[in-house]
Amino acid sequence: MIRLFEFRDLDRIMEIWLQGNLQAHSFIDEEYWKSNLESVRSVLPNAEVYVYEAENEILGFIGMDAEYIAGIFVAAEHRGNGIGRRLIEHVKKKKRLSLHVYEKNTGAVAFYKGLGFQIAEILTEKGTGEKEFRMVYQAA
Repeated sequence: MIRLFEFRDLDRIMEIWLQGNLQAHSFIDEEYWKSNLESVRSVLPNAEVYVYEAENEILGFIGMDAEYIAGIFVAAEHRGNGIGRRLIEHVKKKKRLSLHVYEKNTGAVAFYKGLGFQIAEILTEKGTGEKEFRMVYQAA
C-alpha cells in the first residue's frame, strides 16, 4: 500500500536513500552521498513523502516538492517488482511532473521514458559536475 510518510519511517527511508544512491550513482564519489545524508534527513520530515509498504515493511518511497519529484527510491532487493511504477502512478494525479536524473543513470532514464517522461533540458549538476536531464511528464 502507498501511504503518507510518518516520522517513524525516517530511519528506514534513509537506509533506502543511501543504498539507492550508492548503487545507482557509482560514477559519483560515495562521500558525496554520505556527506548529504544528514541534510536530507533533516528536510524529509517536512516534505511531501509517500511510502510503499508491504507486510509492515517500507520497500520504497517518493519525495515531492509540489510537482517536482525530488527523489524516488526502492530497496535493492525489491527493484523490478513494479514498486517504482506504482509510486509514480500515485503522484501522476498532479497532471504535470518534473525531475532531474543523471545522464549516466541509464536505467532510470529508460524507466522514466517508459512512464511517459520526456527530456526537456540537459544541465550540469553543480555539486558533482555530472550531466543530468530535466525530464517532464504532462498528462494528456
